[in-house]
Amino acid sequence: MKRFNNHFDIIVAGGGHAGVEAALICAKLGLNVGLVTIDPLAIGRMSCNPSIGGIAKGQMVREIDVLGGIMARVADMSALQYKMLNRSKGKAVWSPRAQVDKRTYETNIRKLVSDCVRLSVVRGEAVNILTAGGSVSGVLLRDGNRLACSSLIITCGTFLNGLIHIGDQKTSAGRMGESPSGGITESLIELGFSVGRLKTGTPPRLKASSINYSACTRSEGDRIPTQFSHFTSSIYSPNVPCYIALSNPACHNIIKDNISTSPMFSGDIGGTGPRYCPSIEDKVFRFSHKDGHFLYLEPEWKDSDQVYLNGFSTSLPEQIQLSSLRQVPGFERVEFLRPGYAIEYDFFPPSQLKSTLETKALSGLFLAGQINGTSGYEEAAGQGLVAGINAAMTTFKKEPLSLSRDTSYLGVMIDDLITKDTMEPYRMFTSRAEYRLLLRYSNTDRRLVDVSQKHGLLSKKEITFLKTKVLLADEIVREASASFSPELVNPILSKTNSGAIKQKRPLREVLKRPSVSIEEFKSFVLKGGAPTKGLNSSLVGEALAEAETLIKYEGYIKRQTDQIKKVKSLNMKRIPSSFRYEEVVGLSSEAKHKLINIKPETLGQATRISGVTPSDISVLSVFLFK
Repeated sequence: MKRFNNHFDIIVAGGGHAGVEAALICAKLGLNVGLVTIDPLAIGRMSCNPSIGGIAKGQMVREIDVLGGIMARVADMSALQYKMLNRSKGKAVWSPRAQVDKRTYETNIRKLVSDCVRLSVVRGEAVNILTAGGSVSGVLLRDGNRLACSSLIITCGTFLNGLIHIGDQKTSAGRMGESPSGGITESLIELGFSVGRLKTGTPPRLKASSINYSACTRSEGDRIPTQFSHFTSSIYSPNVPCYIALSNPACHNIIKDNISTSPMFSGDIGGTGPRYCPSIEDKVFRFSHKDGHFLYLEPEWKDSDQVYLNGFSTSLPEQIQLSSLRQVPGFERVEFLRPGYAIEYDFFPPSQLKSTLETKALSGLFLAGQINGTSGYEEAAGQGLVAGINAAMTTFKKEPLSLSRDTSYLGVMIDDLITKDTMEPYRMFTSRAEYRLLLRYSNTDRRLVDVSQKHGLLSKKEITFLKTKVLLADEIVREASASFSPELVNPILSKTNSGAIKQKRPLREVLKRPSVSIEEFKSFVLKGGAPTKGLNSSLVGEALAEAETLIKYEGYIKRQTDQIKKVKSLNMKRIPSSFRYEEVVGLSSEAKHKLINIKPETLGQATRISGVTPSDISVLSVFLFK
């Protein structure tokens, strides 16, 4: 632990994925940062599933990478297997995912933190927010120490008054075996913030040696992996397999017979749970017509005897969990290293935030991660990064970073959080993005490299490197505009069972056929002056995939781009923070209530608030333009 004084430019409270990204980017931008955490050894800990990425989440990890974050780089250093999801669909919604070695991941995160010159780790618990003149001035620790700062980023995860449930057993904890955090909730309420309660769950950890893997289905990763970070020079994956099991009626009957012992059904837990990541009790109760649910056995680290049972999140009593699982083929003699549990915790409805993740009520205070009602490592890391960047921009008195829905999934997430009612833990999906065709994993560099350059988030060398890949994709599209003879094209088409051409055709016309892949014509487009210098085979493959998407979806991409231009004027129309909605004649009562509560920053944001109708927007527009 480094030596530190009692004054920092930025203080980050919490050392999870959000806190780490926030602290490291602030330090990278030249600020002195204090990272306050109850346990320095838990910094960057993967408390739940041993994976990074997934549908839409993989795109977010990519965006974090281009915006100067570290999650993608560390995931590549820790990967056990890679898998590209959604391959059965168009490339626009392909999403990278990796099983990672938890221990290696956490070790690498802690090393980055300890090696960071401008970052000091402070062992302690933040219990009170200090203010002066309507702005943050510092934070009070439980031991009585006061730390001063110009901006404070709170990233407490599930630790705020955390309460673990296993059957009728209740334990105050932030995570299993870790103390909860008290004081910040009460401090924020005293400052005028509203608070809510959410819950989430985690499955049991199984003893690998007690599992009969021959009764399960083996699941390999991709033979040719796709790296997360653009800056990973070479990629290696041991391709450690996962396994899949299937629950059955015998397992379900034990759960049904004992469902009253689950705190979620007994009414013991008041918080709302994640609808998109239901517990096994939820699945059995809501989908009673199904005879089985998939259970995924994921190793927690290389050569680990600890297995994460994805798909069996539960808060049932430990013995019921064990009895039900022993009805599943392969689990007849299964043993627990740790039972599953539910955790209930405080969160602060994110409508209290600006798009920068700074609070509207208190200058210099930023909230990021599960405190905003989200779930997942990637969602937390993305928020932490944006909050850190904007805390730095505030300190430097520079223009803040505000991501839009048409440029990033991070922008979609933040806009959803600050404009929509968060009644359950928020998880990112491709379906949340109306412009998802434009938000591809393969064009993250194209979408965000200029943003990164503007805010100084990457080195000049890294910016040049990203632009090289963008140029390569553009060059491939240009090469595909050339025409080729039937003698060159038809032998390849015959291999794909696609009809032959009868005369010379531009290659891009051929590539628009659904069954034809650009990989088959790689030698046609990767030639001449194609700028491949410094790009490994994985990134060249991405450039090819990006070029193919630009060609195949050309019409759809143009249509979405035109839609964005139409709504841009609404997003450009600012609404003064002091605007008095109650004085606008013609607004519905619900619209007035929602607009006063959320205080949208732009007219475009106002259109996305549930309960605000098109007629309300028309009335509001008239008053604004007056």
